[in-house]
Amino acid sequence: MKRIIALMLALLMVGAVMVGCSNKSESKADDKKDATEAATEAPTEAATEAAPVDATDDLAYVKEKGWLVVGVTDFAPMDSKNAEGMWVGFDADMAKEFAEYIGVGVEYVEIDWDNKVLELNNKNIDCVWNGMTLTDDVKAQMSTSVPYCNNAQVVVVKADVADKYKTAEDCKELNFAVESGSAGQEQADANDFLYTEVKDQATALMEVAAGTADAAIIDSLMAAAMVGAGTGYEQLTYTVKLNSEEYGVGFRKGSDITEKFNEFFKKATEDGTVDEIAELYGIQAALIK
Repeated sequence: MKRIIALMLALLMVGAVMVGCSNKSESKADDKKDATEAATEAPTEAATEAAPVDATDDLAYVKEKGWLVVGVTDFAPMDSKNAEGMWVGFDADMAKEFAEYIGVGVEYVEIDWDNKVLELNNKNIDCVWNGMTLTDDVKAQMSTSVPYCNNAQVVVVKADVADKYKTAEDCKELNFAVESGSAGQEQADANDFLYTEVKDQATALMEVAAGTADAAIIDSLMAAAMVGAGTGYEQLTYTVKLNSEEYGVGFRKGSDITEKFNEFFKKATEDGTVDEIAELYGIQAALIK
């Protein structure tokens, strides 16, 4: 009888242990499931941003794939599409020359200007070559070339009201259209202007022409080519010069292509290629030599 009782107690103890183990396993599984769901439902900020990449062998990477992918926007006279849908302009043509110099083809990809650094770090593009102002922010996030062109941000308004807007202070009553993430937006912020962000500078001009914005802030090089007599925007003109700045090309942080570009641009300046292309698009007076 004692043996039967002892056996029953032993069986009860084994059952208790197995239940305990089962509960612990279920608890761990539930914990793991909860953690997985939490990670899925609430990704960290870091997970949504592209981390900087090792770009020390960028030149080899570009040569291996056979293409230099250039990030651009619609921005005449630097980058714009012609009647055949081909990208042309000072920057577009120079990019083609540079690609040939390093022995690869060139591909142009139209980007959201506000996401240019993300596009670089994700390797969707290999450089930003689009009349890019060398701001402190740009230089902190990219490897930038030597400056090649002088520029400024200017206010564009309808010609029939231009006499009213001779200073930045005069413009504080205006509603502006500015390209998102651009040097123009920086100047709007610096001067406490009221503004709406738009896709690119071409769109900003269209807003002014249509009367949905009072003014735009765009690059002086673009203004010289796009507004006034003999252009598509004869009813517009530019007035106030808000700053002075320089253009450069941006590569991934630490990219060894930057040095190769500087080498190329020096040679292209000396052999007349830069002057020839600049004269084609009317920007020779803005070149930095």
